[in-house]
Amino acid sequence: MTDAKIEPLDLPPGVLTGDQTRKLFEHASKYGYAIPAFNCTSTSTINCVLEAARDTNSPIIIQVSNSGAWFVAGKGIANKGDNHCEGSILGAIAGALHTRAVAKFYGVPVVMHSDHCAKKILPWFDGMLKADEEYFNKYGVALFSSHMLDLSEEKDEENIETCRKYFEKMAKMNIFLEMEIGKTGGEEDGVKHEGTIEDLFTSPEQIWKVHKTLSAISPNFSIAAAFGNFHGVYKAPDGSNTVKLQPQILGKHQEKIKAELEAAGEAVKTDKPTFLVMHGGSGSEKHEILEAVSNGVIKMNVDTDTQWAYWDGVHQYYLKHSDRMFKQCGGKDNDDGLPNKKKYDPRVWIRSAEGSMSKRVIESLTVLGALGKYTAKPASLSSGSLLAAHV
Repeated sequence: MTDAKIEPLDLPPGVLTGDQTRKLFEHASKYGYAIPAFNCTSTSTINCVLEAARDTNSPIIIQVSNSGAWFVAGKGIANKGDNHCEGSILGAIAGALHTRAVAKFYGVPVVMHSDHCAKKILPWFDGMLKADEEYFNKYGVALFSSHMLDLSEEKDEENIETCRKYFEKMAKMNIFLEMEIGKTGGEEDGVKHEGTIEDLFTSPEQIWKVHKTLSAISPNFSIAAAFGNFHGVYKAPDGSNTVKLQPQILGKHQEKIKAELEAAGEAVKTDKPTFLVMHGGSGSEKHEILEAVSNGVIKMNVDTDTQWAYWDGVHQYYLKHSDRMFKQCGGKDNDDGLPNKKKYDPRVWIRSAEGSMSKRVIESLTVLGALGKYTAKPASLSSGSLLAAHV
């Protein structure tokens, strides 16, 4: 489908609600694209993602992991307390508040999301939901757009039931839920999946059980299904390179759900009745990603590649200016007395990192087809109160 036939994405700039997040995903599913979700660990990484989205007129997803959120707060704040998650809770809140404070001024719709939460760190999830509730009671919207529960290490019954209980709370605050079933290989935030190659594929029956349970509560949910994908860049569990992505499996999931719904007498107007999420996409072939998107993937996580891009920006800056980076005045091998402050000022080399990461963000937007799907509408301080910008 050409861009000329695509209906405008009718969403406000700034952080979205759960209903608005679903509307974004419906638009992506209908027109065959996905929105990249970038793990951020600082206001710097948040800002360069927002900048790339604004400069390309694109919707975007910003997400924080448990350890990434802790870094936002500062490792000087310990993950202490009964829940051992205080730093991560505070960092997630700080990242979300920063995003809310500036997102409207970048002028694009933003899904503010928390990434993988395993059973052992559910107190982190509880802390974020408490912040959501406080924000909701004051402003009528939750602090976050969306949260993810990753209980894929647990039995399916426990996974689905725990998601159901949390989703009932979240739906009352108009928060979107992402859950994971099946095992994405590799390791993410301390959740490490090891086992047979067969473990890396979610079945249509598993997906249907999730869809049936959660759709009874709200349509605002997505499912991260395993189809041979890995977090980071790894070999297969047996040490070989025999695992290949099988995105065609995702189409089977959609067929299963549609058949079950129609058998129950429901009219299904789409061949992609559920929202699917792709994790572990680093190193994937473009044609594999596009096939996954064609089968209903509306969100793809990006972390490893943007981490490298951010570092490479610093590295390239150093290579360019290395002669003036050994002392405050003078070159490496001379004492010309000229100051080097403008070279080693953190704002300069961090800005180089941001520029490099922004380019990688745009690359993901381009591959996934989200590029240019929105017309940026930056706000201005003169157009309203400072407080209104945060809501």
